Amino acid sequence: MNPVLKKATDHFRDKLDEKMSSFYVKSWDTTVYFKKVNSFKEESRVLTLHQQNKTTEALVESLIVKCRNEDGSKMFQPADRVVLLNEVDPAVIIEVAAAINGEQDDYQFDVEQTVKN
Repeated sequence: MNPVLKKATDHFRDKLDEKMSSFYVKSWDTTVYFKKVNSFKEESRVLTLHQQNKTTEALVESLIVKCRNEDGSKMFQPADRVVLLNEVDPAVIIEVAAAINGEQDDYQFDVEQTVKN
């Protein structure tokens, strides 16, 4: 393997092996765990939705991709997308998305504007 590519992949694996971050979502009486980094493959749908100005869908997709249970398993599945979009408090989705994206992205979400969309 290319020595620079080896260093790059080792660096990424080290970041993936870091302890997950977590925060408590009072409205859901649940602790959400998340990794500080994700692969481009995992992030691709979120990025695509942002580029298409589909902020609401991107927020929900970030929850599906990033939210974890304490054991590291995914908290939400793709099949949960419709329920998250239509039957969950948008303000809480934004709160969770801001927390999980805050450590890795510079995205700033305007809660009122996003809820209106």
